[in-house]
Amino acid sequence: MLKQRIITALLLLPFALGGFFLLDGALFALFIGAVVSLGAWEWARLAGFTAQAQRVAYAALVAALLFGLYLLPALAPWVLLLGVVWWAVATFLVLGYPASSRYWTQAPVRLLIGLLILLPAWQGLVLFKQWPEANWLILAVMVLVWGADIGAYFAGRRFGKRKLAPQVSPGKSWEGVFGGLLATLLICLGVAIYRDWSFASLLLGLLGTAVVVLISVVGDLTESMFKRQSGVKDSSNLLPGHGGVLDRIDSLTAAIPVFAALLWLAGWGAL
Repeated sequence: MLKQRIITALLLLPFALGGFFLLDGALFALFIGAVVSLGAWEWARLAGFTAQAQRVAYAALVAALLFGLYLLPALAPWVLLLGVVWWAVATFLVLGYPASSRYWTQAPVRLLIGLLILLPAWQGLVLFKQWPEANWLILAVMVLVWGADIGAYFAGRRFGKRKLAPQVSPGKSWEGVFGGLLATLLICLGVAIYRDWSFASLLLGLLGTAVVVLISVVGDLTESMFKRQSGVKDSSNLLPGHGGVLDRIDSLTAAIPVFAALLWLAGWGAL
């Protein structure tokens, strides 16, 4: 399994890095759209649709909606707002699982939730490319999510005792969350020192980091919740040794729109 994971990662890494950081404009939107559409194909399975025709149709619907959003950039603020609202709601659904499942067991509701997860994430990345220091913004949100994952892994293994959401993901602990949060706050502090941020900017940066990291945990738990309800371990087997696309981007789907909304509120980019 480890060998398979490494081989898959080595094959995909140049492609992923090139797509994220070398492409711009329509090509970048198309690249991210392709990834999101694959995620939509996987989500249809979590929504209860096993027939390939149904899953492909849902992926095609998502692709068409992404194309529409690309042609109508004025909708971007509303898409981000929907994403932020959804992740606030998802927090309560995760904390209330399994009782909360009565609100989203119906297939149409699950399909709608898939749109609320995938469309804002695509929109946030497209906006990053249009804002100052575009690639650095993309790298920043990735580093926050990866840093949180690494910190949570080691802190959870060493200190983990109190279960975070045992009904959703029994392996995660509150100690892991705090470890991941501490790791990313230290990263933010390091960036602030390197770039000579003011004290006010440092406080805002630390607060924003905490919000983005905590919501990324919700993103991870949300997919775990839907997988548990559907009785599957991975969203698909598209990535040998890694599961599916959603398994790799679940935290990012939550972190990206929230990060974009915070930057927008801070006056980083114009919408």
